[in-house]
Amino acid sequence: MHEGGRTLESDPAPAEIGRPAPSTEALVAPAPDHAGAETAGAHIVRRVPTAAGDTTVADAVARLTGHVYDAVDAIHVVSEAGRLEGVVPLGTLFASPPDRTLRDLMTHPPVEVLSNCDQEQVALLAVRHGLTSVPVVGNDDTLLGVVPAPALLDILRREHVEDVHRLAGIQRETARARDALEIAPERRARDRLPWLVVGLAGSMVAALVVARFERLLAERIAVAFFVPAIVYLADAIGTQTEAIVVRGLSVSHQPLRRLLGSELRTGLIMGLVLATLSVPAVALGTEDLRLALAVALAIVVAGGFATTIGLLLPWLLSRHGRDPALGSGPLATIVQDILSLLVYFATVSLLFR
Repeated sequence: MHEGGRTLESDPAPAEIGRPAPSTEALVAPAPDHAGAETAGAHIVRRVPTAAGDTTVADAVARLTGHVYDAVDAIHVVSEAGRLEGVVPLGTLFASPPDRTLRDLMTHPPVEVLSNCDQEQVALLAVRHGLTSVPVVGNDDTLLGVVPAPALLDILRREHVEDVHRLAGIQRETARARDALEIAPERRARDRLPWLVVGLAGSMVAALVVARFERLLAERIAVAFFVPAIVYLADAIGTQTEAIVVRGLSVSHQPLRRLLGSELRTGLIMGLVLATLSVPAVALGTEDLRLALAVALAIVVAGGFATTIGLLLPWLLSRHGRDPALGSGPLATIVQDILSLLVYFATVSLLFR
């Protein structure tokens, strides 16, 4: 949300703090009512350097000493009412002439979030703007404190672990998912089974696809030799795409058409390289050039399908307000397997007609 040119996220409950001193002091705000929640308020530290806009660099530097801060990577310029007006990084402060005022040096409008902003959005905002801490404000722009660098790193780590679990088909979205190795086996099984049941149903469909080409396999048993390789390559290419897309959807602003075209070309390029490498190996091993060409063509098409599915499934879930990682892993894998088998057997059938 943008308000008055500032970068804002979410709307917190109103909060009050004491009137800040016009010098560089430690701001002490009441703890926001977001304990335990995955929000900016759960990670806020409140003792941060503040100063009035007309404070000189010399005064600001002098007054930094003698105070204990929870985060001291920047001075936050506030009004007499405590509203955040701008931020002066410490590097900028120490490199500036002593007679300059903080108002001349501050970043305006500041990047800031509201206290009930989702913690992942806070961390991504810091990455996008190159921040080592993110100011947290109230509805009236009153500075409450900041989310410091250690908290940002911890958020990114935790969110990454959650995404990895979901990519593996573990459904829990709470802290239990982060401790998946420590919970009881029964609960672990319950967390993992739902998407694996989907995978089991998909494998039945894949078996029906293979059965549909039973005569072809009976006539040319060598066709079956390359099914695992084709399915594996499609899965591997798709998994790479999913891992990139699940996180990239949070930070990328590219339109879907451009992303889809780029991933499709990437998949086809990788497929062409792998297909070129496979032709001599298959031809020499089976003494059948047509089968080698069928395998190569299947690899190319499967590579294109895999990157497309790896992008579209997370994107569709994201568009419908669901976690994009839930569409990856077992679900995307079984779709890629079925399409890869269909492409391979259809290609072989055409070439050996």
